[in-house]
Amino acid sequence: MTFASIIVPAFNVQATLAQTLHALLAQTYAAYEIIIVDDGSTDATSRIASDFAQDSKIRVVRQPNRGLAGARNTGIAAAKGSVIGFCDADDLWEPEKLAVHVAHLEANHQVGISFSGSALIDDDGAFTGQAQRPRLRDIDARCIFKRNPIGNGSAPVIRRDVFDAIAFRPSHETQRDWYFDETFRQSEDIECWLRIALSTDWEFEGVPGLLTKYRISAGALSSATDRQFAAWERTVDKLDTLAPQFFASEASAARAYQLRYLSRRAVSDLDAPRARTLSRAWVKTSLTPMREEPLKSVVTLAAVCVLSVLGPRALRQAMTFAARTGAAQ
Repeated sequence: MTFASIIVPAFNVQATLAQTLHALLAQTYAAYEIIIVDDGSTDATSRIASDFAQDSKIRVVRQPNRGLAGARNTGIAAAKGSVIGFCDADDLWEPEKLAVHVAHLEANHQVGISFSGSALIDDDGAFTGQAQRPRLRDIDARCIFKRNPIGNGSAPVIRRDVFDAIAFRPSHETQRDWYFDETFRQSEDIECWLRIALSTDWEFEGVPGLLTKYRISAGALSSATDRQFAAWERTVDKLDTLAPQFFASEASAARAYQLRYLSRRAVSDLDAPRARTLSRAWVKTSLTPMREEPLKSVVTLAAVCVLSVLGPRALRQAMTFAARTGAAQ
């Protein structure tokens, strides 16, 4: 039976950590461990982690704060499993998630990264009515660059061999290899997935279902859209030397998709000025999203207009329509 490791990066997550760990302990798959990486927490996170570590499936690793990428790298270094999953400490896994991904990887030896769709939950853990329902097959670097089908860091389960293939060690690092780039505090996921796609032969493939519950905190993103976009641009700059022709042909369209995504997040946070700025930017950058996904693009622009002119109540009606047509996904 394949042994799996689930890594839980934890930094000041006293409000949600217990719920996350209860969900992980309810996995129907038997052969797994949970590694909590306490990333320099200053609240009750350390105590909660210690309480849960009385369960034989759970280990706790503590370190000074290194950020999400650094916590994941520490977890990978400590992991005993031949497959590794990540669950951020405010997200949840459905009970069957690990079993489904392990079976998928065991049946498809060319697949290195197995992922699923995600239901979106709010700060209270209630479903928002929205979900990430990504493309599951025929995933290449272009698809990852433009649409990031994995969606969030709590969605994938990945072979250890994949991480071994992309490991690197900066000159100042004396303790362990890096897999995620710790110099990134945002966009570390897409940088890693794209680096895998461009530098290895491992395939990305999804499984049906919404197996992750991904928490969207109110107001958490729109205030950081500038930083998130800057981190995305830094990903392009970093990886350009790895595949210059790829970025020369794909960057404009992917940039427009990224700006459209950020405009949708600004709409969700009811930040009308930011949503307008981002929408103008993606339309000016490239019309590829409009050609490839006309319904979703039009609904995005309509939502920005409704929020700007008519306000949040009318926006909710527009979002209900988008959910019914599938354009909100």
